[in-house]
Amino acid sequence: MSFFFKSQITSILLISLVALYSCEGMPGGDARKYPPNPKERVKKNLEEGRGFRLDNMLGGQTGKGGDFMFASANELWRASLDTIDFMPLSSVNYSGGIIITDWYSDGNNIDESVKISIRFLTNEVRTDALDIKVFYKKCNQVANCKIEQKTGSLVAELKKEILSKAAVYKKQKKDKNFKPYTGSAVDTTK
Repeated sequence: MSFFFKSQITSILLISLVALYSCEGMPGGDARKYPPNPKERVKKNLEEGRGFRLDNMLGGQTGKGGDFMFASANELWRASLDTIDFMPLSSVNYSGGIIITDWYSDGNNIDESVKISIRFLTNEVRTDALDIKVFYKKCNQVANCKIEQKTGSLVAELKKEILSKAAVYKKQKKDKNFKPYTGSAVDTTK
């Protein structure tokens, strides 16, 4: 026999031994533990995390990871955009949870402008859900500008306006999805 043929046989035997040895610690096929129906076995294995589905690997819903609602379904997001809709937007990132306006001046005083940043800390409509920052820019005639972050009444007014609009949107959504009990429910679990 040639050396090449002997090395192929040796390789096949070694791979077979490794494969058989790796199966040693595997649990046996106890029929009492596993349902006889193949579809039920597959379902049980997937629930226990001992299998995979091809559609999950190809981009299907895996049940893990983030749960991102569409931005229009988020009451705080909609209320924030509606409140500052008169200002030009510089950056809007729903998945990052931030809205940043561009510098805005009302036209009366072109030497002063304002910029607002709204960061979402949670999707729930509550007072600590938003981090709002307001920046003022004041320039003199030679384009020497000074930028300061301001806290105070404007931040409080913005937060109050956004939260009140978000509460209205949430109530409208709840009222729209409300379905009264009809009393004709049928128990399908039996």
